Amino acid sequence: MPNTQDALFRPLELPCGEILKNRIAKAAMSDSLGDGQGNPTKEQIHLYNRWAKGGLGLAIIGEVQPTPDYAEKPGNLVLDPNSNLDDFATLAAQGSANGAKLWIQLGHAGAMAHPPISAPKGPSALNIPGLSCEALTLEEIARLPETFARTAQLAQKVGFGGVEIHAAHGFLLSQFLSPLFNKRTDRYGGKIENRVRLILEILEAVRNKVGPRLPIGIKLNATDQLEGGLDGDDALSVITALDQTSIDLIEISGGTYFPGARSASDAPARGPYFLDFATSARPLTHKPLMVTGGFKTLQQAKAAVSESKVDVIGLARALVLAPTLPNKWRDETLETPEFPRFSNPPEGGVTAWYTMRLTALGEDREAEMETDLPSAIRAYEARDTARTALWNSHFHQTTPK
Repeated sequence: MPNTQDALFRPLELPCGEILKNRIAKAAMSDSLGDGQGNPTKEQIHLYNRWAKGGLGLAIIGEVQPTPDYAEKPGNLVLDPNSNLDDFATLAAQGSANGAKLWIQLGHAGAMAHPPISAPKGPSALNIPGLSCEALTLEEIARLPETFARTAQLAQKVGFGGVEIHAAHGFLLSQFLSPLFNKRTDRYGGKIENRVRLILEILEAVRNKVGPRLPIGIKLNATDQLEGGLDGDDALSVITALDQTSIDLIEISGGTYFPGARSASDAPARGPYFLDFATSARPLTHKPLMVTGGFKTLQQAKAAVSESKVDVIGLARALVLAPTLPNKWRDETLETPEFPRFSNPPEGGVTAWYTMRLTALGEDREAEMETDLPSAIRAYEARDTARTALWNSHFHQTTPK
């Protein structure tokens, strides 16, 4: 047996006092496993139970919406007083098996809210090919901290172990940080101290609502990977500002889902993506750092933690391919999951395949999954179409314009 005090499997105490049993986290993804009415399905509950039993220290459910108004996809969860709280409680309990911690990511897609179910709004009005939105008013911005805080409190009530504020990948809070999206001239625009203001207000509201003991994390871009977007210097300024708050875990990622942009996860394999940024961020904060993106091998993960570059390794697609990977890494029975190779995939095609594999995992039929992108894309799009109708019938009665 390996030495269980290996850096990757040492417990981590967060600033709030909560302890993660190891340094391996399932990073938030857009699971698209909700029932089309904002509630968890039995497949989603089973999937998070599988991941918990597979040895994770932490799992984060991506894109849990405080309201149905700015969702990223019709498979997102919506946690508000009208939700099926019993189903959320079951998800929280099943995903916390085996000593794992299960957090929800507080999401708001902003300008990139899915138009068939939303009326997108962002920091500033946009009208470009593939993306248009209105600007949020100051009154709407002022309501956001309480909206996020209310959802965090509900998450705490039904048994989730923490929350993560989503400020990455081009969604709303990432848009506020980005000069490309944020052209405001009021107290929320201009210099980085203004662009980070809403995030700090939301964090303060969430902490006031949930108390000192519930872990609060945040996911940030190291870079938007877009000309004119958030750059490394401004991202480091955000890290410095967060060090003065009650945040418990800073997750570093990058890239956006801006139309036509290449996401970090679709980049050619070249090892972990954001370790250099984490190295620059480390002297600026005492908060634990988590890096997500490009980790594929046990040796990469071990080295990053043992060399104190990061405190937590965030995995996404690796865990979709090997849901028991933490146990296999602990026992040293698997070094690297077998990643599929796709030839000339269309934009969004690889994401569609991994999303449909999540469904297969929740149904215990991943062995049937083939690397057939056209079939995965058709199934993905057909399911979104069906769930769009459910979403609008349940939340809006009529289709958003």
